[in-house]
Amino acid sequence: MIVGLTGGIGSGKSTVARAFGERGIPCIDADDVAREVVAPGEPALEEIRQRHGEEVLHEDGTLNRARLRELIFERPEERTWLESVTHPRVRERIVTHLEQMQRQGPPYVLLVSPLLFESGQDALVDFTVVVDIPEALQLSRTLARDEVSETQVRAILAAQMPHHERRARADALIDNSQDTAHMHEQVAKLDSRLRTAAH
Repeated sequence: MIVGLTGGIGSGKSTVARAFGERGIPCIDADDVAREVVAPGEPALEEIRQRHGEEVLHEDGTLNRARLRELIFERPEERTWLESVTHPRVRERIVTHLEQMQRQGPPYVLLVSPLLFESGQDALVDFTVVVDIPEALQLSRTLARDEVSETQVRAILAAQMPHHERRARADALIDNSQDTAHMHEQVAKLDSRLRTAAH
């Protein structure tokens, strides 16, 4: 069984994924896979360089994600182009990783993806979990964590699926607006439910 875990920026997806990991559940992070497909030597990185030039690369040849982010958030058509280059490759690699993990025989496997619904990756999973926090908290947590402007965080929030729609599409919700103990308690209950369902 494959379980998709998603949530808006700053909702604490990685923390929740680690809590599942502590209970022996392996996880694939779509963000890590997205970084893999634009690593030096990968065809996607070369396509990005050809379109945007050397300014989107660091001196060591790796992708300057911050610069690319600035470029694409100013121009929606560029974001569409970038997604057409990266999303199919990310999806293909996720499928490969999932198959490898499933062969190891865990009760279920977690696919952590910020754009689970937006990218159509929810078609790869049997069950979806949304990590949910109020938008004001998403904003304050992201500003505290990342070196980005409020304008940029608001642009990211606007590009993601609306809060109410993500909640409506979830098979289960984890409220991550309180303390860690509260989150762990919910993970424990859901883990037990998923293990039963996976049998």
